[in-house]
Amino acid sequence: MFDQALRFSWMVRLRRAGLRIIAGIGMVSVLVAAGCSQLEQKERELTFRVAEGTASWYSGLPDGVVESDLPVKTDGKAQHIHAWWWPAANPKAPALLYLHGARWNLTGQTFRIEQLHDFGFSVLAIDYRGFGRSDGGLPSEKTVYEDARAAWEKLTQLQPDPARRYIYGHSLGGAIAVDLAASLSAGRQAGMPAPARGLIVESSFTTLADIAKSLSYPWLPAQLLLSQKFDSLTKIARVNMPVLIVHGTDDRYVPSRFSEALYMAAPERKRLLLVPGGTHNNSMRVGASAYRRAFRDLFGWAPGRAS
Repeated sequence: MFDQALRFSWMVRLRRAGLRIIAGIGMVSVLVAAGCSQLEQKERELTFRVAEGTASWYSGLPDGVVESDLPVKTDGKAQHIHAWWWPAANPKAPALLYLHGARWNLTGQTFRIEQLHDFGFSVLAIDYRGFGRSDGGLPSEKTVYEDARAAWEKLTQLQPDPARRYIYGHSLGGAIAVDLAASLSAGRQAGMPAPARGLIVESSFTTLADIAKSLSYPWLPAQLLLSQKFDSLTKIARVNMPVLIVHGTDDRYVPSRFSEALYMAAPERKRLLLVPGGTHNNSMRVGASAYRRAFRDLFGWAPGRAS
């Protein structure tokens, strides 16, 4: 057994850091080292850290957002995921699938969704099962991937033109976005256009194991012990669409070196945008002008305003 006082002080420091997913991932490594029973259940709890209820800073649904429930099937059972659709004023605007990270449901995402809508996107955002008003219990890597695929099917109906579709993921959502983009790329037939105009990954990481090792013991074989892999480093090499990778240089929770590694593994065309002074959660706001330039240079689209 590991020393309880050391465990307590370690957790206090990470909790004060304010990013529960990172505390959770690091704690998984400690639990593994301690030989904790029922590891997979605890690992999923600490990876997703689902916060119940409404985020304290939520001020209400933005005007123009349409709520709906999207069906998803798993193991022959039908469930639903809660979704927000926020169309841009321009009917020819590109549409973006927004995939959030751990802990907070959609009510905690409005500031970033509003920024994307302000760029000129129509935005479809979802809560994975187990989050917010979506069905289901404790999420897993498998279920969030299923939910992203169900949401993508909806986006293809809302925006039939592949050249006007984008995938965006923040933090853990970045890993989910990479998995979706790699899956869509694998299903692409020769001579067919890419299923999306581009993939945008912000403040994300290479693998869950790499995060765990960076926060605990580098010698720990976390890649063998963790059931939730989220291996973006392998999958991003299979993404057959332009990739924009964004990271704040002052991100204290997920170091920007992880995004640099993702960039190196991604095929062409790609761009790495390191936002000076950007943190884990504010790089889109701090680097708004650089974001717009990156959209223009990489995707050939100059963002305007939603209205």
